[in-house]
Amino acid sequence: QVQLVESGGGLVQAGGPLRLSCAASGRTFSSYAMGWFRQGPGKEREFVAAISRSGGSTYAADSVKGRFTISRDNAKNTVYLQMNSLKPEDTAVYYCAARVTYSGSYYSPNEYAYWGQGTQVTVSS
Repeated sequence: QVQLVESGGGLVQAGGPLRLSCAASGRTFSSYAMGWFRQGPGKEREFVAAISRSGGSTYAADSVKGRFTISRDNAKNTVYLQMNSLKPEDTAVYYCAARVTYSGSYYSPNEYAYWGQGTQVTVSS
């Protein structure tokens, strides 16, 4: 089991950067592929980015590709989401999650069993 705690959210102007962090407890962090999801007001939770256990493979949603970068530091039990060129439509609660099943796709929330509490990101125009 792993516990996840996100940080780094806040209010930022459109076009600005923000970096989210997700700290994991436990000694098995490197055994989990990790993902970032977000849920905007009145919207369903959606996939943002994912990273493999080693960090060698990353994936991003089309809506954030070229602007957001996911990375991880297994020595620090932390996964990051670097967000650049933020837009008002990026406003959402951002969640990190640990993937425990590999029967479906990395972008499906059903693949992830452990979730953080979320951190709010608000982008002003």
